[in-house]
Amino acid sequence: MDPFLNEKRIIGHYKWGVYAFYDYDHEPIYVGQTNEQLSTRIRRHLTNQRTDAVAMSVLDPYEVCYIEVWPLTDVEGVEIDRTDVKTAKARLNAMEHAAYMHLIRQSRFGAILNEKPPLSPDHPIDLPASYHAKVVSDEVSRLRDHPDLRLARRAATIARLAKVIAERKVQTGLRHTLLTQARRLADLAERRVRGAPANLDTSGGDGDEG
Repeated sequence: MDPFLNEKRIIGHYKWGVYAFYDYDHEPIYVGQTNEQLSTRIRRHLTNQRTDAVAMSVLDPYEVCYIEVWPLTDVEGVEIDRTDVKTAKARLNAMEHAAYMHLIRQSRFGAILNEKPPLSPDHPIDLPASYHAKVVSDEVSRLRDHPDLRLARRAATIARLAKVIAERKVQTGLRHTLLTQARRLADLAERRVRGAPANLDTSGGDGDEG
């Protein structure tokens, strides 16, 4: 129920808002904003349609299992002039910064994959109510969430990102993203080793150690 329009609305249909992506471990990985429509912008990320984050191998859409959105509800459906648009964009920027800091605090790495953190706002705001949902089916989850498959994809993403960095003159932010991805890879690999069965073959042969 929309608190300003006093009617039921589909969350993804809100034009203005901030969104966050989480992986299969509920670890926050990316935050962004839009004023074109939440569902449109999120769909572009998840289907690799003209988003820099995916094109630069900052974000792997297959990593995304959950999303959280903060719609800017009070400007929805309202005719606003240029001054009001500027004010709304400032609020949207402040909301994105607040969400970014929220995700940083949630992350066990103290970092997410955004190449550039949002600028600190002149007037910080508190985050409004958010909506959280799983965006892949149980069948897709079974296909994607096996740790060995995730390790393989994460390693491939790191390789592509490293190639981008090697071929271009990039800012420090993209190198931080590479480091965060490497830390995430190492963490998953370590957890996989701890959870894997012990190697029972002690004969010293050349068999598969996997």
